[in-house]
Amino acid sequence: MPSDDRLNRRSVGFLERDGESWACFLVTFRGESGRWQGYFSFRPRDGEAEDGEIRTADIFLESSEEAIDQKARGLGRPLLSGLLASALHTRERQERDPPRLRQWFGELVRSNSRELAGEWEEEADAVEGRTLAELRSIYASYRMDQVAHFISLVEPEDFQRAVARILDGRSFDFGARDRLQFAMMVVEHIENMLPLPPFEVWAQDYLANEESYRLYTHALHREGLLS
Repeated sequence: MPSDDRLNRRSVGFLERDGESWACFLVTFRGESGRWQGYFSFRPRDGEAEDGEIRTADIFLESSEEAIDQKARGLGRPLLSGLLASALHTRERQERDPPRLRQWFGELVRSNSRELAGEWEEEADAVEGRTLAELRSIYASYRMDQVAHFISLVEPEDFQRAVARILDGRSFDFGARDRLQFAMMVVEHIENMLPLPPFEVWAQDYLANEESYRLYTHALHREGLLS
């Protein structure tokens, strides 16, 4: 881990958990390979700089700091809240009963996708009324949907082996408190491997075919036809 003077810290906002408010920060640094890495840290709202601060594992690995910032700010509140819970559980070393690996991953990314998309699935407004911010949120949701769909197509045993390879041979243990942090690494890896269109290309297609996107998302989220 680099020294503090090499860490860049940016506020992401506040999260509420069990009646306590936590400040969330995105921390980035240039790794030994020259690529940029990043993680989230959380601090009680009324705490001092080092008082009670917790952090995730290094989740992001990109060629530029801007790419990490864009991805981090595109995450929905369910994932950020989940990462806070995971970091707290890592510190507290408590355990819960694990769900099945592939099912858990699929529900994680679908839940985050639904939160990012908001109510767009049910809206009947004209697509030309979409703001740029709305389009970027829907695009982030679309990317999460592609990860969820991909996971649903992989056989459970193959997926488990793939997760082990992505995590460099470490087993994905649901009893471990850093499981959600490992999950973010897996989701990031899958998303980077998928041939997804850039925002500008996707936006043109979405504006011309919003109803098709709506039906696809409805099938994935509500009816489970793609799982």
